[in-house]
Amino acid sequence: MAKTIQEVMESLKNRMETQSLEDKSDDYAQNKETPKCPKCKDQMGFIEVRNGNEVWVRCSCIKWRRAQNLMKASEITDEFKKLGFKNFITDGKPGIIKEVYNAALEYFQEYESIKHERHNSIALLGQPGAGKTHLLTAISNNLMTRLHVPVLYFPYVEGFNDLKDDFNELEIKLDRMKNIDVLFIDDLFKPVRGKPRATEWQVEQMYSIINYRYLNYKPILISSELTVDEIVDIDEALGTRIFQMCRDYIVVIKGDRKVLNHRLVGV
Repeated sequence: MAKTIQEVMESLKNRMETQSLEDKSDDYAQNKETPKCPKCKDQMGFIEVRNGNEVWVRCSCIKWRRAQNLMKASEITDEFKKLGFKNFITDGKPGIIKEVYNAALEYFQEYESIKHERHNSIALLGQPGAGKTHLLTAISNNLMTRLHVPVLYFPYVEGFNDLKDDFNELEIKLDRMKNIDVLFIDDLFKPVRGKPRATEWQVEQMYSIINYRYLNYKPILISSELTVDEIVDIDEALGTRIFQMCRDYIVVIKGDRKVLNHRLVGV
């Protein structure tokens, strides 16, 4: 026999009260944290009555959770997760800083329309401390939180140290770098005492990654203190692929370090 709407509502109320008591018991017994989503109590959905029938409705918090999972998997540090376009300072800065900001913002805005094209990547090059990492991190954070695009952060120096320290996981890590939707390589060939860090092994692995992404039209975000010509001098096949992928969004920052390097402001 079909239930009336009043009976359905009463049944739902009793169920929710019972669940509430169980939750309180669990909280006491297991010292559970307060649910992150007050709407669904972290159940990813809830029961709702529609046209006299009980239906399971997916909670809108799923999008937020997906973004959080992407952020966690990105290997971007908690500090870097705070970096965005809004907290990048351009007021009082030289024109080149505003140019690099505009290029990064435009890249994010155009990402959906260019992601499958040959020129689907961005490279911010040149002066240390000018905000290259900040802006590429802002792109990464927005891709994950607003468009739900998976991004992997790879700091060149620390990343290669980790790869050398764990050869058992090498192929797994390289495979992830090749196949992730967007790869963010920070400080490519980071110079030490003016000489680029570019051993034969590092160049070989980096070429393998970039070439795979080049052939499969997978975007890269790159920061480096080197210019395009200097990267090409290290390895022409690698450098020219990076140039072709990033051609529409390459900015080279050059000038007085005391003006461009934010760490030297006030020195």
